[in-house]
Amino acid sequence: MHRTELENYFNNLLNPASFKDYCPNGLQLEGSEKIKKIAFAVSATHDSITQAADLGADSLVVHHGLFWNFHGARPLTGHFAKRIFPLVQHNINLFAYHLPLDAHPAVGNAAVLGQLIGCQQQNPFGDYKGSPTGIEGLLSEPLTAKELSIKLQSVLNHDVIIACPDEKQLIESVGIITGGANSDWALAHKAGLDAFITGEISEHDWHESQENGIHMFAGGHYATEIFGVLALMQRLQAEHTLECVFIDSDNPA
Repeated sequence: MHRTELENYFNNLLNPASFKDYCPNGLQLEGSEKIKKIAFAVSATHDSITQAADLGADSLVVHHGLFWNFHGARPLTGHFAKRIFPLVQHNINLFAYHLPLDAHPAVGNAAVLGQLIGCQQQNPFGDYKGSPTGIEGLLSEPLTAKELSIKLQSVLNHDVIIACPDEKQLIESVGIITGGANSDWALAHKAGLDAFITGEISEHDWHESQENGIHMFAGGHYATEIFGVLALMQRLQAEHTLECVFIDSDNPA
């Protein structure tokens, strides 16, 4: 596959141009034109990049890329240089899709996590500058807050923090925005949902969510965002004859 063909495939599927993201989505660093082997990872780190190079990958596809608006212009020094230089030296393309891979209704982080916990009738949820960032839906079988916490812990293989007005209350409707959507429990409250699932939780959100009657679950930023890149990799493999490999990360956050 040619690099342009791969880029077009991702753009057609994820439609990144429709998002006003705080990072560039798509091809962040240009490498080989011919694509034979693609590595997938949640984040472009020194570890994932060097592993991609060791595996002989032509491209690395991630959810968290290397360039963010809040970093501004930055010199190629220190840890940032250690991420950039192996990509250049080994002629590896870096593709990154942030909000488009959070919100996608089929291969998105929230959609896949929702499917795994039995969330049905999924619809877009969340709002970042006019674009959805996750999904909302109904559990196929109502669960108590405690039961949902246990189920999430099993699916995520990660400890779950729960902010809950009553762990014995039944939950029927949930909103899911993975990663660092701490304060978006307020959107779940506004939408009349029973619960909100994300990756991180802050001290004040722990208090305020349950005081407003929302059951909030935080299962880890990395743990809740492994699903999108895996689903994207599996879909690409099903539609094209390409060698793909997933690079996991030891990240408890």
